Amino acid sequence: MAGIHADSYNPTMDDFAAMLSESLAKDDVYEGQVIKGKIVGIEKDQAVIDVGLKMEGRVKLSEFSINGAPSTLKVGDTVEVYLERVENALGEAVLSRDKAKREESWTRLEKLHEKGEKVTGVIFNKVKGGFTVDLDGAVAFLPGSQVDIRPVRDIGPLMHQPQPFQILKMDRRRGNIVVSRRSVLEETRAEQRADIVARLAEGQVIDGLVKNITDYGAFIDLGGIDGLLHVTDMAWRRVNHPSEILNVGDTVKVQIIRINSDTQRISLGMKQLQSDPWSSIEAKYPVGAKIKGHVTNIADYGAFVELEPGVEGLIHVSEMSWTKKNTHPGKIVATSQEVEVQVLEVDSNKRRISLGLKQTQDNPWDAFLSQHPKGSVIEGPIRNITEFGLFIGLDGGVDGMVHLSDLDWAKPGEEVIKDYKKGDTVKAQVLDVDGAKERISLGIKQLSGDPIDALAKYKKGDTVTCEVTAVEENGLHVKIADSDLVSYIKRADLSRDRAEQRTERFSAGQKVDASVLSVDKAARKIAVSIKQHEISEEKSAVAQFGSSDSGASLGDIFKSALKKKGETSDDDNG
Repeated sequence: MAGIHADSYNPTMDDFAAMLSESLAKDDVYEGQVIKGKIVGIEKDQAVIDVGLKMEGRVKLSEFSINGAPSTLKVGDTVEVYLERVENALGEAVLSRDKAKREESWTRLEKLHEKGEKVTGVIFNKVKGGFTVDLDGAVAFLPGSQVDIRPVRDIGPLMHQPQPFQILKMDRRRGNIVVSRRSVLEETRAEQRADIVARLAEGQVIDGLVKNITDYGAFIDLGGIDGLLHVTDMAWRRVNHPSEILNVGDTVKVQIIRINSDTQRISLGMKQLQSDPWSSIEAKYPVGAKIKGHVTNIADYGAFVELEPGVEGLIHVSEMSWTKKNTHPGKIVATSQEVEVQVLEVDSNKRRISLGLKQTQDNPWDAFLSQHPKGSVIEGPIRNITEFGLFIGLDGGVDGMVHLSDLDWAKPGEEVIKDYKKGDTVKAQVLDVDGAKERISLGIKQLSGDPIDALAKYKKGDTVTCEVTAVEENGLHVKIADSDLVSYIKRADLSRDRAEQRTERFSAGQKVDASVLSVDKAARKIAVSIKQHEISEEKSAVAQFGSSDSGASLGDIFKSALKKKGETSDDDNG
């Protein structure tokens, strides 16, 4: 210890501990950070880098290569590296150029993402659900749906090519970055569309390329923007499907009909480049004209007939047949069939033509009338029975109706109709034929003559002989002799003697005399009474043979009258 001055520095163990802690703390500051270093040597495939610490570190030259190109580093160059650990087992600093680039990229990308700016990257691998993209050191995920605006069949041409991307999401803690190429294309496309739309005008005629065909139309490429050519604007005629006149790849001349500046949608037309066949339609197809056409379409409510390209008319189901009322149009005409029709109505504003098929054929009601004039007798089967009458099948496929009131002269129709059944063959008289309303009125009772003619020879008080046709509890059904007139004698009119007003005294077929009570020509009815006849006979006898006031009884008067009548009969026989 000799030679050492008393004021010389003599560090203690605490001093050494403090110095070591300070040194380690200084080193810890750099771990996990990007720091600058100088290349002090290049050995084989590694660069020796001095980062200002007690020891040097080594980094593979391949980590300094750009896009696979060889490294151009040389001794003396300054580079940025990532310090993973101050010292490893070999006593060297653990450095990484890749992690340094990744850190640099993350910092730069976060700033760009905040500003909404695009970044440049390279698609270098395919993974589940999409692809990986190198963003200059940072690896991002590109979902398959974000590769392009439309599905991409072959991703090959896009691989390893620098191109712009839009960052959708970043999570530095998890190390996740999601990017989109599609959004960049859509933005670019929107700018191009806006520029193209600005150069187009409604009414302009332009050439386009058929890009796609759907059921409702075709999409036409107008040179960077698509327009829709709807199927109804392809031709003036009916087009069932665009493929009838267009193919993908065809070049077509179209007119711009509408441009929606807000949605940048463009509506196109082809038929607008041709003359409108409806411009002089009323003069070409006057009402009543008969023309030929082809059936193009059949619906439940009728059939469409093409009269010329671009001009169709409708045969409504009610105008297809005179007699087939509830038949589907498809059972009367067929698609592509040529038919003759008559023009019923033309509306050029609504582009509608009403056609009739049945009008080109004979009206069966008019034909029936020409063969069966009013008053003639027909015969046919009962096709249907309704609450208001009978329907009889007639020649020409038409029906005639017998109303309840025309079934019988005397009996109610509701009662008489019960005697008929479907399928029965009956005779009837033609009463009226209305071709416009398609009605034929028939009558069955008219075949037996009108009772009004027989009623003309009767008046109140006449004596008539009647034949009992039916006996009921409350009266008798009778038929007037030598006529078709029928009547009903009530129980009270069977005798002036109440004890004799019994229906069981009579039987069917029995003949009785009665007096006419009334004649109703409007109702075609005659009322008769046996009681009134007896009263009339009594009055006649009293007037002829005496009066009861003289003291003679009625019995004496009748006896005298009967005796006188018998003597007269004997004189006549003698």
